[in-house]
Amino acid sequence: MTYLDHAATTPMRPEALAAYAAASAAAGNASSLHASGRRARRVVEESRETVAAVLGARPSEVVFTGGGTESDNIAVKGLYWRRNAEDPGRRRVLVSAVEHLAVLDAGHWLAAEQGARLERLAVDATGRVRPETLRAALATDPGSVALVSVMWANNEVGTLTEIGELAAIAHAAGVPLHTDAVQAVGCVPVSFAVSGVDAMTVSGHKVGGPYGVGALLLRRGLDLTPLTHGGGQERDVRSGSLDGPGIAAFAAALSAAVREQPTEAERLAGLRDDLVRRVLAAVPDAVLNGAPAGPGRLPGNAHFSFPGCEGDSLLMLLDARGIECSTGSACSAGVAQPSHVLLAMGADTEAARGSLRFSLGYSSTALDVEELVDVIAGVTERARRAGQLATASG
Repeated sequence: MTYLDHAATTPMRPEALAAYAAASAAAGNASSLHASGRRARRVVEESRETVAAVLGARPSEVVFTGGGTESDNIAVKGLYWRRNAEDPGRRRVLVSAVEHLAVLDAGHWLAAEQGARLERLAVDATGRVRPETLRAALATDPGSVALVSVMWANNEVGTLTEIGELAAIAHAAGVPLHTDAVQAVGCVPVSFAVSGVDAMTVSGHKVGGPYGVGALLLRRGLDLTPLTHGGGQERDVRSGSLDGPGIAAFAAALSAAVREQPTEAERLAGLRDDLVRRVLAAVPDAVLNGAPAGPGRLPGNAHFSFPGCEGDSLLMLLDARGIECSTGSACSAGVAQPSHVLLAMGADTEAARGSLRFSLGYSSTALDVEELVDVIAGVTERARRAGQLATASG
């Protein structure tokens, strides 16, 4: 198979597999006080130091979680609950219109069940929240805003946001900013301290680590209300026995991804640019979505709309030819609805339904691009004929 879906998940790195195997060979709960427990705790704390070092944070700011979705929920719900409890007038939750559903649905739940007012920040045609948009939203009664959440890099179209500038605007209004950096880490330079954000979500399996482990970076002094209660692990933010082997593998994968990021970004951008050029040559009316190639876009992301095609049909036809890609977020795969990201960017429903994401990673090669280019024109034509037949029969 030709794997072009690294944004959904990326294969585990050898370093992560080795770390997982080593940590799994020894028993021990990191919360136990005996020798095995202390040994397990040492693995966790050394991993915490690694994660902090490569992400520009203090070890005390790293809270291990079960992955990106949990981290987003802890940040959005936990910050809202704490800030609203301190001041019941703080009910507004500002999120970008192109957020991952882990953020959007958490906000919708707060609005439906907890009295919050969810407000979506508009994006431009590339999918970016512009500083003036956030500044205008905060200018209207900033004392009523509980938090802001804007993703560092969009998971569908790969557009990057100037997150540091947005964090400064939020802070000027006395509001904390959370960012989902799941897609950005390991692909572009990411520093928690330099960015100035208050909370940041990271996921293990996006950087070549295992599923089911991630982290929420929380600025020192920032309090939130936990979702779960129990043993009080992880600063009393995320109770539960820690997955030592998973954490060790996550730290190893993250370290490798960040270490290789400068050279890999250049290599993947070259592959991506070749893919974009050749797909547009093979299917001239295809449209590249998101920011132009360059510093405003993830190096391994290529997202297209194919007029006259259904994204799901294209995906399955490519899959039959050995090409694996995505119609967008893997978390919403199988749901026949237009991309909320493209709709927020101003695309019409047809374009939003007829889109595909090709995403490259550390195991991608020029041969992957060749394999896609060899079949994309024929697959697109077949999907169009199927759509025409369906319309005629309907």
